[in-house]
Amino acid sequence: MASERRMYDRLHNLFNPKTIAVIGATNRKGSVGYSVIRNLIGSGYEGVVYPINPKRQSILGVKVYPSVKETPDDIDLAIIATPAKTVPAIVTECGESGVSGVVILTAGFAEIGEEGQKASEQIKKTALEWNMRIIGPNCLGFMRPSLGLNASFASKMALPGKIAFISQSGALGTAVLDWSVRQNVGFSYFVSIGSMLDIGFNDLIDFFGQDSGTSSIVIYMESLANARKFMSAARAFARTKPIIVLKVGRSSEGAQAAASHTGTLAGNDAVFDAAFKRAGVIRVKTIEELFNCAQTLAMQRRPSGNRLAIVTNAGGPGVIATDYLIEKEGTLACLSEDTIKRLNEVLPDAWSHNNPVDVLGDADEERYRLATEICIDDPGVDGLLILLTPQAMTNAAEVARNLVSLPTRNRKTMLASFMGEDDVNAGVEILEHGNIPAFNAPEAAVDCFMNMYSYSRNLDLLYETPQSTPHAFTPRTEDNRKIIQQAADEQRYVLTQAEAREFLGNYGIPVIRSEIAETAEAARAVAGKIGFPVAMSILSSDVLHKTDVGGLCLGIRSADEAEEAFKTITASVKRHVPDADIQGVVVAEMASKKYELIIGANKDPIFGPTIVFGMGGVAVEVFKDTNIGLPPMNMALAKRLIEDTKIYTLLKGYRGMQGVDIPSIQFLLYKFAYLLIHFPEIKGIDINPFAVDHEGGVVLDGKVILDEAAVGVQSKPFSHLVISPYPQEFTKEFTLNNGERVVLRPIRPEDEPLEGEMFTTFSERTQRFRFFQLIGSITHDMLVRYTQIDYDREIAIIAEHTDSEGKKRMLGVVRLISDPYNETAEFAIVVGDPWHGQGLGSMFTDMILDVARQRGSKKITANVLKDNFIMKHIFEKRGFTIQDNEDMWYAELDL
Repeated sequence: MASERRMYDRLHNLFNPKTIAVIGATNRKGSVGYSVIRNLIGSGYEGVVYPINPKRQSILGVKVYPSVKETPDDIDLAIIATPAKTVPAIVTECGESGVSGVVILTAGFAEIGEEGQKASEQIKKTALEWNMRIIGPNCLGFMRPSLGLNASFASKMALPGKIAFISQSGALGTAVLDWSVRQNVGFSYFVSIGSMLDIGFNDLIDFFGQDSGTSSIVIYMESLANARKFMSAARAFARTKPIIVLKVGRSSEGAQAAASHTGTLAGNDAVFDAAFKRAGVIRVKTIEELFNCAQTLAMQRRPSGNRLAIVTNAGGPGVIATDYLIEKEGTLACLSEDTIKRLNEVLPDAWSHNNPVDVLGDADEERYRLATEICIDDPGVDGLLILLTPQAMTNAAEVARNLVSLPTRNRKTMLASFMGEDDVNAGVEILEHGNIPAFNAPEAAVDCFMNMYSYSRNLDLLYETPQSTPHAFTPRTEDNRKIIQQAADEQRYVLTQAEAREFLGNYGIPVIRSEIAETAEAARAVAGKIGFPVAMSILSSDVLHKTDVGGLCLGIRSADEAEEAFKTITASVKRHVPDADIQGVVVAEMASKKYELIIGANKDPIFGPTIVFGMGGVAVEVFKDTNIGLPPMNMALAKRLIEDTKIYTLLKGYRGMQGVDIPSIQFLLYKFAYLLIHFPEIKGIDINPFAVDHEGGVVLDGKVILDEAAVGVQSKPFSHLVISPYPQEFTKEFTLNNGERVVLRPIRPEDEPLEGEMFTTFSERTQRFRFFQLIGSITHDMLVRYTQIDYDREIAIIAEHTDSEGKKRMLGVVRLISDPYNETAEFAIVVGDPWHGQGLGSMFTDMILDVARQRGSKKITANVLKDNFIMKHIFEKRGFTIQDNEDMWYAELDL
């Protein structure tokens, strides 16, 4: 397979073509072939365009060639606008002719059923064989405004700008294009990707993420074909380039329409929300929000919180903005006493004396300026919204000039809504030239502020340093494998209640004490043994919801009641589910705890295992107070999962009531996530209720459902997940030359303090060898970059030493950073100065090369300073080729 550089070059050639062939070009006006050739010839594109049509001599005065093979130049980009049945053969011809990239405009493939799917598979196979990249089929094409390149059949050309737009719908693309021209929104790239046979969202995020001419990536999404690659690409660039998504199919009807349009599943909308949060992606609901958010993020700093101050010259718009802010779960900033005092000194007595700050209808530019400046200085304000309605005494242009000229305005997020048309247009233009976004309505400004805040919050979560787990966690994985195997042998795909409790208990999840009674007499004895009161429930893999069929009795206080409950339960279940296989009744101790939670799991068809947490009990579907997360979990992610529910207010302690042990619930979610990581056979888990109070929690009832399609199937480890878990398999012990033992293991986010301490052991020489410069101060952002990594793209092995008092130290680290296609990986290594000469450099290198081979990397590269003779020797000894590259050595190993 070609190297990543070549993969990148293919995409680069596709989007920066010097030669283009239009296959299916024609003189017939109104046809796709005519529109494409007309756009290419008339848009200012300076490359060479070759119309391809065996039935024509010339088109629009340009010589026509019968096939792509007969053009005098190699073709960088072929655009296909011919009937679907002809496309597979044309793609093969393009591959044989060395074409870098193909855009297939034609529809009629996966979205029409089996025949179209077969044609799609044939095209995909051809593309892989010839290392071609394909956009489409069923797409509009793409535009590169900076090159004057319109490789589409749209009737307009996009304006130049810094937004990369990706649309799954060609028709919506044309509507956005029309809107963008009216709104003066420009693009670095405008791409319609259609059915994503080859090039998908992840490819374009990786490509645009490296493009210096792109400031943000906006996406219209109907479905997602490769969630793991999307998540990996989005997480790689979300911090440096905002990724904003309008995902449709929120309703079941919309999802069905999207599926019929793209030929793929639209997916569970709540799971998309959870995935976007985890990747640092901003999700919006409208096209206007999509581009408002992109432009605002390019103009303004992100807010650190959701506390908004509103300055207005009219009460009504201020109330509208306030109501909408609260509806969107924002906070109206509480102005400090000092701020109120300062405002009293500069505003008329009749001002509102609160937030919103109503500067009154006769406010001039000076009053606006003073009020805004004072609010900026308030530490309790994260952002400002300046509202203006046209008044005879208010000059919108002068107000705008004063706001733009404020020396302190860049300290906080500042948005404006100048309401009206002709009377405020001059002011709006001044604001936008001064990088203060202006909106027609207060609600649009509030939406944008809250989207920016969500982005900040999601990034904070992504890069928060998680606390360590409370104690060691050693799951009994093999015991659970035996439980699954026994159920599969019996062709059962719902674990019995007893099996479910054992299954959960094997992963450190506390379960209620219980025993099985097979007869009414046994129920008397078991209940007496456990101690009253007890709960009794039916034991049958054919019954999922026990309360619906009378299969549950609570608060049983005597042996007689236990015997009667056994008879009542079994009779009720037989009446409601006549064919149910009843193995007995489970008798369990009653737990009297304040709160009931639900902890569950579902296997989503797009994102794989998901975790559900929230308010539990019989009314779980009534209150719907749940939150969704994705495995793997750490303590920080688990805390956010808990915090984003309403019941969290009670769990942490409310109005004098004692709170629960939140860290223990975090740790439980951490362990629960490992169940989903280790067992792709799990289709669903329902722990409801998990009873909890200040003394701890316990599972009262649990169901485990297996995925029949996954049981007994051998698959690549963790391929059922969309986020790669911690690669525990790359762990080993090593003895230093001085006899001390160290553990070599992959780095974790929790290692940030150890990494920071290791940095203090680097001499200037060591810093220069690793970073090619002195590193100066050590920041959280720097350490996050090195400790919070995507294990699909990067692996870092640390050496950890534990002294006699239990103190851990990081001695060094070796790292491989792979390209998105895992073809080439860059090598880096550093060892703290106190541990030089202990054999770590050689051991690190051997171990990381072995990891690279296991991960399927094709090539390892490294840059080495000319005076780093030790590293040069290590590379030479292991077969690297060394090339002289001015003041550095360039080392390369072909695996």
